[in-house]
Amino acid sequence: MLGARMVIDNATLLIGIAFSSASLLLALTIGWLNARNESYLLLGATGMALIVCAVVIMGTNRAAYDVLQHGVSYSLILVGFSFIFAGTRRFRNARATLWPAALIGVIAVTITFIPLALGLTGLSTALLNAFAGALLVLCAVEHWRSDDHPRVALHANALIYTVTAFSFFSCAAVIAADGAWALAAPPKNWAEDFNAIMSIIGLTGIGALTLTLHYARAAQRHRDEANTDVLTGVLNRRALFDRFGNTVPATNTAVLMFDLDHFKQVNDRLGHAEGDRVLQRFAEVLQRELRRGDVPSRIGGEEFCAVLLAIDKEAARTIAERIRQSVADMDTRIGSTDLIATVSVGLAISAGDEDFSSLLNRADAALYQAKNGGRNQVRLAALRLVA
Repeated sequence: MLGARMVIDNATLLIGIAFSSASLLLALTIGWLNARNESYLLLGATGMALIVCAVVIMGTNRAAYDVLQHGVSYSLILVGFSFIFAGTRRFRNARATLWPAALIGVIAVTITFIPLALGLTGLSTALLNAFAGALLVLCAVEHWRSDDHPRVALHANALIYTVTAFSFFSCAAVIAADGAWALAAPPKNWAEDFNAIMSIIGLTGIGALTLTLHYARAAQRHRDEANTDVLTGVLNRRALFDRFGNTVPATNTAVLMFDLDHFKQVNDRLGHAEGDRVLQRFAEVLQRELRRGDVPSRIGGEEFCAVLLAIDKEAARTIAERIRQSVADMDTRIGSTDLIATVSVGLAISAGDEDFSSLLNRADAALYQAKNGGRNQVRLAALRLVA
């Protein structure tokens, strides 16, 4: 631009940052009001509220440093970013603890305020930017490590966090390069302009992507709820048939059919609450004993099914026997009788030339052979059902 430096009005930039922050605050708050269990939205909204307050306080600045004014605004910014970091931790893991973000916030505020109180305003400003950048990098790491979907939005958010963090680091680097440890007024340089612009762009982009991820997660949760048996947490019958119903399973696909023995007597003598616990414990056994990639489901009542992919007959029988023994070891005795709630198992192996319904029917027939043969055993289905 012919050597001329573009002049950006500081007040205009602060207004832009304030509006971007306030818009994100409003969006996150509305999102949280519609999903109170999503604590990461509340943490993010709280962080943005603190940053908005800080920007408003800084906007009243008379172009000179004031220890109280800047001490409060700097503290609000750092605590706000700490809340946002806590929110990204909770986004990745709903059970994540808050103490790492709280500890970083306390350390950052303390280290930043001390030089400000001693008159080293430049050092304090550099530390503010360095800590803010570090917190944003930590936010980027949390999004990058998340195994949620959509991945493109997660990685885009991580990128925006990183570039915004770089703008804060640039501000700290310019102050350090100039050796301006005691400033009479807030610095005005290319890094500050870059940081102000990136704050506006970054907050807008982060807000939009965060809400996109929130609604994508909500949609996935609704799909999971529609496909999951509420009591046991495994797939329901509809989900099983949606996945396999119209397929011809590959060779060496196994179907295991399970029926809990004497389950009606568990309900009649011990009550439905105990019956529900038995079903839940059996589902836990399935999820523990099956391999990664195997598909357990509850067909209805006390009947369960598991689809095992790429497995031979002996390996499938071994898994079925392990499950049968684990249920017997639960030793769920039925009242004052000697009866124990065990499980009968029917096993069918696909030869690759029959549809899923046929394979399931053969496993079901083998299951009833197991029950009629004395229960608490595994039976292997014949290659074809006799017409």
